[in-house]
Amino acid sequence: EHALLAFTLGVKQLIVGVNKMDSTEPPYSETRFEEIKKEVATYIKKIGYNPAAVAFVPISGWNGDNMLEASDKMPWFKGWSIERKEGKAEGKCLIEALDAILPPSRPTEKPLRLPLQDVYKIGGIGTVPVGRVETGVLKPGMVVTFAPANLTTE
Repeated sequence: EHALLAFTLGVKQLIVGVNKMDSTEPPYSETRFEEIKKEVATYIKKIGYNPAAVAFVPISGWNGDNMLEASDKMPWFKGWSIERKEGKAEGKCLIEALDAILPPSRPTEKPLRLPLQDVYKIGGIGTVPVGRVETGVLKPGMVVTFAPANLTTE
């Protein structure tokens, strides 16, 4: 469900941390990791992700295995490797997978578009519009015009 929601919301890059590897039977089972990896890869492919571009990392959050550094409890895990149009990336633990995530490109060269979510009237401060910058750049002190009311303010 999280993968489907992420794809629907436009998340382009994905990491799958297979947690609780210390609780498998036997503990830190390569067979169980591969079963889960295969099942999840099939599912995310149906959603629209490319499994070759997704890092699968066996972890134990409780014990910290493969979180910040490679664990000696999973010698069978040789590391993750992803292929995407921007190039290859590889590593052995979750933090390296997180570091391999590429920041999304922001359309800063386009005109400012800031859809308003809400407007608050705060005594002593004034009217405070709340929204998210979708395109362009918003800097302190800029003079902006709100449509369709054609209201200009700083």
